Amino acid sequence: MEDSTVHARHTAPLLPHTGVQRPSRMPTGKYHPYRPLGLPDRTWPDRVARQAPLWCSVDLRDGNQALIEPMDVERKRRMFDLLVSMGFKEIEVGYPTASGDDHAFVRHLIEDDAIPEDVVIQVMSPIRQDFIERTVRSLRGARRACLQVFNPTSEAQRRLVLRADRQATLALALDGARQALRLQDSLPGTELYLQYAPESYTQTEPDYALEICNAVLDFWAPRADHTLRINLPATVEVFPPQEFADRIEYVSRHLAHRDRTLLSVHPHNDRGSGVAAAEMAVLAGAQRVEGTLFGNGERTGNVCLVTLAMNLFSQGVDPMLDLGAIDRIRRIVEDCNQMPVPARHPWAGDFVYTSFAGTHQDAISKGLLARQKAGDRGVWDVPYLPVDPRDIGRDYQALIRINTQSGKGGIAHLLRSEYGLELPRRLQIDFAAVMQQRCERAGGEASAPQLWLAFEETYALPRAADAPSRPPVPPIAEPTGAAADRWHAPAQDLLGALGATGQVRHLQVDRVSGRLNGIVAYLEVVVGARAFWAVGRHPEESEAVRRAVRSAARRAALPRTPVAP
Repeated sequence: MEDSTVHARHTAPLLPHTGVQRPSRMPTGKYHPYRPLGLPDRTWPDRVARQAPLWCSVDLRDGNQALIEPMDVERKRRMFDLLVSMGFKEIEVGYPTASGDDHAFVRHLIEDDAIPEDVVIQVMSPIRQDFIERTVRSLRGARRACLQVFNPTSEAQRRLVLRADRQATLALALDGARQALRLQDSLPGTELYLQYAPESYTQTEPDYALEICNAVLDFWAPRADHTLRINLPATVEVFPPQEFADRIEYVSRHLAHRDRTLLSVHPHNDRGSGVAAAEMAVLAGAQRVEGTLFGNGERTGNVCLVTLAMNLFSQGVDPMLDLGAIDRIRRIVEDCNQMPVPARHPWAGDFVYTSFAGTHQDAISKGLLARQKAGDRGVWDVPYLPVDPRDIGRDYQALIRINTQSGKGGIAHLLRSEYGLELPRRLQIDFAAVMQQRCERAGGEASAPQLWLAFEETYALPRAADAPSRPPVPPIAEPTGAAADRWHAPAQDLLGALGATGQVRHLQVDRVSGRLNGIVAYLEVVVGARAFWAVGRHPEESEAVRRAVRSAARRAALPRTPVAP
């Protein structure tokens, strides 16, 4: 074991700062720091995940027992069918001796022939002879199943709960291994895998946890026909994820019968680092991960399998789970658990692909535009979006939402994506200021339809009370040349005919398709120290320009900011 003082030598010193932190009144003396295992030749930090581990969902057991209102059979069945449709090949379906409902659901799945041939259902039992026997009986008729037996092994549980020393606790584990093996042949037609778990592995002395696991494997190996399994649960997460990885690599190196033993981990999230712990554990030798969809579980929850799978997907690794309809998955889980998934939950929350901040919006907008110009080909490379939302069933409509924090880039993106408009840069800046003022007055955010209404009211349809009386609009001749250039002089002449003294500084004429489907003319007019933008829309170019000029003449009487540089 490495002493904590040795470990401290590798810690970077604190740098001086302007503020002075004062000691808190928290009772830190009640708690002891963890003692690092000390694995100086660790190899896991240099490894990179190249494939997904074997996933096992424990939503129907660990997740269910953490609910205020546990699932009934109908909700459990919906959850089970969802897990199967996503591609899970191992699903823990209950704790048959814990409740009649759990036992009934296991029987329901088997008798209803609801379990695909390639799916292994898992059940668990504490090491008590009658409990193990009843658990195995609940599996009669199953094609493939995993029986997990477990007993607490931590020093605190041995001392305070079991009142047993190391030798007695080891004897209990071997007794469970013996009973499980004896019952393995009592299920004709069932391929039964045996799995042992030292409960509270993270609070158990590493050498002792290894000793117990190896004793069980030594007993099973000469007698059992199938692959053996050891499951190491972080029943309570009590140290950082890198320490968990060290302890997994330590066990993986020294585990008996390693070539025929599947090493599994069951991380919880008490410290908020369950995902990191699981990812590091896989690099350290774990081949299987137990967790729940969106992390529901006791206390702060189990490790979130959706996050783990999406993390792999975002690095180009097949997650071996179908997450292409992530919102549907989330809705079913929320309904089954009667608990909401937070809006900022990684990968699946309502807002995780949404930006309100102007700088983010501008970068996203430019990234999507560049990808569109490239024909939506090549490796995904859009700022602030680690994956393409369309790959998991989201569209681009919610990527950018407008509030007081938003800027020109986000506004331009929404008008482009929803209405096909390519706003000139100075018009983007002008309209961003308009929307910021509106959002500050109204509070909250502005939807795309509200954005469009504000755009038209501001630049195309001034309020009647603010507009001067409408002068007659003279005809405008169809000029020749490039659209913007050829309309510049006629627009200037028409502006004068309407009584406005301004100068046309910019004119852009675009053809748009989609919901607007026509010609849009963007016109910037400078009157003294003020600049006005106006917009006209019509199927014909001449009429679109006329409308833009007329709108500019009307807006010339309204208070306006100085000319933009």
